[in-house]
Amino acid sequence: MSVTRYEPFREIDRLLSMAASGTRAPLSMPMDVYRGEDGSYHVEADLPGADPDSVEVTVEHGVLTIQAGRTPHYGDSGQVIVAERPQGSFARQLSLGEGVDSENLTAGYADGVLHVTIPASPKTQARRVEVTHAAGGSRIVPGSTVEPGSTVEPGEAPAGSTGGAG
Repeated sequence: MSVTRYEPFREIDRLLSMAASGTRAPLSMPMDVYRGEDGSYHVEADLPGADPDSVEVTVEHGVLTIQAGRTPHYGDSGQVIVAERPQGSFARQLSLGEGVDSENLTAGYADGVLHVTIPASPKTQARRVEVTHAAGGSRIVPGSTVEPGSTVEPGEAPAGSTGGAG
């Protein structure tokens, strides 16, 4: 899984709106991504003050997109003395690699933090493979000089061999 941060057209739009409004906007949506013990990925994105109805999580063509928006409470009617808190719409994209189950991801938003859980695909989870042992503890290798049913004692050469190194 990789994080895609730079979108040139969105960046130009952000810079132009900052210059026009005189406010500053965040460079990105801060987030943590970690892998749980069960193999699932967890994304925690800080969205303080974002309207819960504006938070949107989508998956398309292997890309997870998180979008949210924050509008000022003062609107256009009040006289703004200082406006330092970021406003507007925010988005982050993460490229989902192989091994995740993007059909069954879950998301929850509480206390200004969005938590997205992306389960590991059952196809790629590690599993233990049972190793079976041949009965009798011996096997016959095709092309060997030992005939089926005959036995060779440890340290003895099979019948028909010279016993020496070739």
